[in-house]
Amino acid sequence: MILPPCRALGTQCRSLHVTLRVGSFEEGITSLDHEATWLLGHTERITFHELWEGDGDLYVEATLHLPCRYLHLTGGQATCGAYGYTGRAPRGAPREAQPLQLGADRFVVVHRARNAVRTLSFPHRSLPVLDIPPAVNGDANPCATARCRTADNTMNAACCRDLQIEIMCTRRQRRLEALVRSRKSPYLCKIDREGDFSIEAEMISACGYLGADGVACTLHGRQRADGRPAKPDLCSEWPPKNQGLHPGCVFRRRPKGNKPAPAPAPQVCKNLEVGRHQLGPGQGDG
Repeated sequence: MILPPCRALGTQCRSLHVTLRVGSFEEGITSLDHEATWLLGHTERITFHELWEGDGDLYVEATLHLPCRYLHLTGGQATCGAYGYTGRAPRGAPREAQPLQLGADRFVVVHRARNAVRTLSFPHRSLPVLDIPPAVNGDANPCATARCRTADNTMNAACCRDLQIEIMCTRRQRRLEALVRSRKSPYLCKIDREGDFSIEAEMISACGYLGADGVACTLHGRQRADGRPAKPDLCSEWPPKNQGLHPGCVFRRRPKGNKPAPAPAPQVCKNLEVGRHQLGPGQGDG
């Protein structure tokens, strides 16, 4: 691993400013709004700043609140394990409040590529619905009691607690790339460069739309003013069998026996609803 060219202890020991790619306008503003709402929802360890457009893509400036793997703290003192620097524990970039749930059905979401406060209500039923008893656990939240976990062994709602990010970083930005690669694992891991202009990584940063129980999604079942679901589309995708699932995920379960399992009916995650079950290739087992 290439060491970052640091000359002293500093804010880079605790946090890192980056530019993240959100998505492409070619996919349509509806799809992009969903993608942006999903990304900007993961506020636990990311402070999101301004959104901006460039060359047909949407980007966001962000601060990753992740320590360097070489930073060692003892009380109020710090030591750099790479260069031997010592001194007072450095401060990271300021953490800004990013409330997404404002109460009274009001939420912060991305609308037409900009952050906006919107009233997201549950749809009104125009006709009565027959009260038919569901099958056992048929309407229960399958993720409510799942023992899924992220790579740092945090239990429950694992799909809502990590994400894949694309950091804009050219091959010539060697200092930035070295700083990214020096972040502490597993909070930033599986760092990979597939092109000349960006690197991808998996990060642990929980979603700010999670409910008080830390499992249910507060956007589930709500609608935007135009009738679109408030919950990002990709949070409700059915995961392919045995692909990118977290340890303990309920969707790992398959019927036992010699008979092939029947093809699942079209279905979405019911985590009232818990988040994105399908991660990128090789993700989830961190």
